[in-house]
Amino acid sequence: MQKIRGITELKNYGKVEIKLSSIMLKRNITIYQMSKLAALKYSTVKAYYTNSPITRVDLDVIAKLCYVLDCKISDILEYIPCE
Repeated sequence: MQKIRGITELKNYGKVEIKLSSIMLKRNITIYQMSKLAALKYSTVKAYYTNSPITRVDLDVIAKLCYVLDCKISDILEYIPCE
């Protein structure tokens, strides 16, 4: 039987990295352009672009970004486990 780890057992559980900037740079899309194309506030796109600490990910924002970029969620978000 597989053991399931609980959060209280982990000292460092890893992090989620937002990779929006790399995909936008590859496609030559600015924060301003993305905010207009995805109908999002400039400050919202900038927060995701700069990988600022975001306490709650808005799934509508992620869906809009994926739609505009024609990509998968995994192209924008990546789980980095602790070492």
